[in-house]
Amino acid sequence: MVFDVTEQDFMDRVVERSREIPVVVDFWAEWCGPCRTLGPALEAAVAKREGEIELAKLDTDANQSLAASFQIRGIPAVKAFKDGKVVAEFTGAIPPAQIEEFLNGIVSSPADKLAAADDEESLRKALELDAGNAAAARKLGRLLLERGDTDQALELLDRFPGDFEAEGLAARARLLADIGEDRTDGAGKLNLAFAAWDAGELEDALEALQTVVGETHDPERRDLLRRVMVAIFTELGADHPLAREHRRRLAAALT
Repeated sequence: MVFDVTEQDFMDRVVERSREIPVVVDFWAEWCGPCRTLGPALEAAVAKREGEIELAKLDTDANQSLAASFQIRGIPAVKAFKDGKVVAEFTGAIPPAQIEEFLNGIVSSPADKLAAADDEESLRKALELDAGNAAAARKLGRLLLERGDTDQALELLDRFPGDFEAEGLAARARLLADIGEDRTDGAGKLNLAFAAWDAGELEDALEALQTVVGETHDPERRDLLRRVMVAIFTELGADHPLAREHRRRLAAALT
């Protein structure tokens, strides 16, 4: 929904309305060239959200006191209101991709909503809508690994370098590919570690992985194990006591 607002109805249509649904305000003026570029792009992006966000347009020339109260010094200026207050803003005309990122910070995109599900169909649809959706890729990658589709999991997860959880799952896929030829006790311990990880028993998973790291001398294999453990640390959160303890132990084992 796109509508014009003035000083008279701003409180009701923007501030109070934002307690029910996020409202983005486009501060613009007729003489502003960049405003004519940003305005239609904003309207198109909001329309794609199908009623999950509203766009109010405020003419700064006709509402100078209100513009001054929000310290608008350059236009176009955009402010997002949620729960009665400004939660995000930017100044200047930005490209459509950045507009999408801005709106994603206010309301979930269709891909993000699908990525919140746990079924394969939803996760694949999320990636069709947004091939760079790391959350969907991680979830789908784990589903593929659990059913033994390591090649497909690797193809997917390798598209997300720099994402610690995706890299850890890819390392797991590579370790699993080697297990078939491994008849040592280490293979059994790895399977136990991965089963514990899938069951949410992260302390057991980390303990098993620490044991395998200590018994492994191959540098490449050790690095894969490290990546798996870093993925679990990321899942726990950097300041989690379990993550801190095992990060210290891992560093000592690798020296």
